[in-house]
Amino acid sequence: MAVDVAIARPELLQVADAVAREKMIERDEVLEAMEQAIQKAGRAKYGHEKDIRAIIDRRNGEVRLSRWTEVVEQEPVENEATQIPLRIAQKFRPGIQAGEFIVDPLPPIDFGRIAAQTAKQVIVQRVREVERKKQFDEYKDRVGEIVNGIVKRTEYGNLMVDLGRAEALLRRDETIPREAFRNGDRVRAYIYDVREEPRGPQIFLSRTHPGFLAKLFAQEVPEIYDGIIEIKAVARDPGSRAKMAVISRDSSIDPVGACVGMRGSRVQAVVQELQGEKIDIIPWSGDNATFIVNALAPAEVTKVVLDDDARRCEVVVPDDQLSLAIGRRGQNVRLGSQLTRWDIDILTEAEESERRQEEFRKRTGLFVEALDVDDVIAGLLVTEGFTSIEDIVSVEDEELAEIEGFDETVAAELKRRAEAWLERRDAELDEQRRGMGVEDVVAEVGGFTPAQLVALGEKGVKTLDDLADLASDELIEMLGEDSMDEETANAIIMAARQHWFEGEEAPEEVAEQAAAGDAQD
Repeated sequence: MAVDVAIARPELLQVADAVAREKMIERDEVLEAMEQAIQKAGRAKYGHEKDIRAIIDRRNGEVRLSRWTEVVEQEPVENEATQIPLRIAQKFRPGIQAGEFIVDPLPPIDFGRIAAQTAKQVIVQRVREVERKKQFDEYKDRVGEIVNGIVKRTEYGNLMVDLGRAEALLRRDETIPREAFRNGDRVRAYIYDVREEPRGPQIFLSRTHPGFLAKLFAQEVPEIYDGIIEIKAVARDPGSRAKMAVISRDSSIDPVGACVGMRGSRVQAVVQELQGEKIDIIPWSGDNATFIVNALAPAEVTKVVLDDDARRCEVVVPDDQLSLAIGRRGQNVRLGSQLTRWDIDILTEAEESERRQEEFRKRTGLFVEALDVDDVIAGLLVTEGFTSIEDIVSVEDEELAEIEGFDETVAAELKRRAEAWLERRDAELDEQRRGMGVEDVVAEVGGFTPAQLVALGEKGVKTLDDLADLASDELIEMLGEDSMDEETANAIIMAARQHWFEGEEAPEEVAEQAAAGDAQD
């Protein structure tokens, strides 16, 4: 076995120790950087295409430089500079196998000025990479913490903050409006993201993040730090106003009072840090309606109507509370919506009453016209919760007969008239659909109602190819969000596309599956 030519360089170990202490990284990582630098200088001297490797002895600093050549079976080899055929290699070393290496020792390099400069750059670059990786590993698990730093410099309005062992970025849009920092100022901020980028780890700070307010309260309120009180939600309009919902796991502790503190001492400490930002602390509730009422404080709420599917609610307030509920420039309702994650519509009692009356008149008029009844009967149907003619057809006779003033005869007659009106309406819609040019096969494939076919015709969907070209979300948008789910829409579209591949009979089979899906819905 060949022995590499070695030169003892104990000063290399001394330099590695010094750099490791200064940069607070491992000694081996510095020595690996030195090995890479020597390898690069060796390749510059002996050929960049060759596999030149350097090894520094960890005990005495000896540097061994050698050329490695891989033994491969195939001939000719892919790379003559780094590979040698097994047949030739066995002439030099009998018994050698494919996959092994022939190691040829090389004489030590006498570093010239350029080689030394290149080696220095490689070492500096490698040490910097190790430093950055260590910074990333240190801060990647600290997302969500508050850190203190010193403003180092300003770049295009963004602040570069020195955290001691790393540098962080505090963007201008992540600072509270109207606050200004100069070089050397101390700043407290929230780590909301740490990303590893080509130029090194980037630590992003924020003073406007909702988590910053929550962490400030955790520092000021021992009950939050201990987990007795939990912050469930935070919404902020930075520098102006914030809302925070809290809940106590101990029934003997008032969560709002604990956060406010004696004479407001705890909340005032947070307000001062946030440049006078007003903070509303409200009790959190698992009941959505109660939580929404609390979130709109200090406005009084008389009624809440929830739409769970759309996560939208209508809130009715007294006429004199409208401006307070909405807030200056919509601030109160906007923060309440962010806090609860519900879309909130504010109505006054007068507006809500007028709207209810308009809906009552509209539905009453529909029943009077469709069922040929007087206002009294139509009004009774609306009062009992019937909103459409389809509702009357689908209800049981016995349930309809239980309405005050109705009997089985009246109920049966109302259902007969409702069914007759729907038949006439569907016939008119079917005629309208045919006039638009919507083909019968579209109705067969999709199992659409006459009203849906007219809606498709108005949108230009008239043939099987038109239907096949749609995406599921486009079909749902044309027919209405409540018309079908995404799975059913996909089944209908796939049925329409089937004729492109298998002829005209295949869509009917898939259409039956889609219709079955609609029936289940």
